[in-house]
Amino acid sequence: MNSTRVRPQLWAAAALMCLLAGLLQPLAAQRSQASLPRVHFVATGGTISNKEGGRLTAEELAKSMPGVERYARLSYEQFANVASSELTLSQWLGLSKHVNGLFASDKDLAGIVVTSGTDTLEETAFFLHLTVRDPRPVVVVGSMRNPSTVGYEGAANLLEGVRVAAEPASRNKGALVVLNDEINSARNVTKSDALRLQTFRSRDYGQLGVVDRDRVVFFNQIVQRHNEQIEFDVTKVTELPRVDVIMVYQGASGDLIKAAVDNGAKGIVIAVAGAGATSGTQNEGLAYAASKGVFIVTSTRTGSGRIAPSQRQGDGPPGSQVTPEQLRRRQFTIAGEDHTPIKARVLLMVALTKTADRNELQRIFSEY
Repeated sequence: MNSTRVRPQLWAAAALMCLLAGLLQPLAAQRSQASLPRVHFVATGGTISNKEGGRLTAEELAKSMPGVERYARLSYEQFANVASSELTLSQWLGLSKHVNGLFASDKDLAGIVVTSGTDTLEETAFFLHLTVRDPRPVVVVGSMRNPSTVGYEGAANLLEGVRVAAEPASRNKGALVVLNDEINSARNVTKSDALRLQTFRSRDYGQLGVVDRDRVVFFNQIVQRHNEQIEFDVTKVTELPRVDVIMVYQGASGDLIKAAVDNGAKGIVIAVAGAGATSGTQNEGLAYAASKGVFIVTSTRTGSGRIAPSQRQGDGPPGSQVTPEQLRRRQFTIAGEDHTPIKARVLLMVALTKTADRNELQRIFSEY
């Protein structure tokens, strides 16, 4: 056979194969992309977006994540763009309703990522933990450094949050907090350092898992009620009841407790010294709160440890006679279990939207 005739045929075949490969490659990429889980990103502001001269938008944050297209199909929206301390309780309610609505209307959504400022991130995350009833993950992300700072970790944290939200193993774990390669439960996590990157810790309980280069790994589980076990429904709640936190310190006055009650507090969280001690005239203030029908939750200021329910809570020393004032205080006092004062406040606010029965409130604190 004449080789001069064969070569053009080979070249034509090769050209056709290249053309087909060029046509098929985008189709394969589209099919691969379509098979990825879908994650929705809701931005609320915080340090992660707070650059010099303005704030990054949800779109800018979404575009800052390197290689996000390998893990998920991402959509995004701007819910708010403020410092975390400026996020209002009304916005908390709106955010929870919105997240629940997104899950209800989109059954194919794998998970949701919410950005928050780190100063109050643990509060926002715990509120979502208590009020989002879908088994799919809500992942709360922030950063300790702003986009104008050397070492800004926001894009990396956000990417890891997307990976956790896209991970099937993240289901039925309640709201999750992801920063610094670590996954913590919103129930247990707290900000432990004002500046360091490794600030979010679950202390005695430990983190739930890690986000490593190759995969998301879980090695712990939360056993308290969460996700579909939640009994709270904020759909029709328009305002959260006021709950104030009062700290115990040497020689403290009960006037602050009375002032909180007189200004509309429906609950008081008393951050007690050790396992239950108050100081100064605080007992008088607590008695006043109980006389006005205001619930009192005891939580330790130490940062860890459990305040156990006791039938004698609010009484005097063992063997002493119970006064009507002490009995009244007992009827309005709830043991905060292992919740920190700031988490106890969030739980009491949510619980009061459901019940004003002391025994029911105690049950809630023991189960959540």
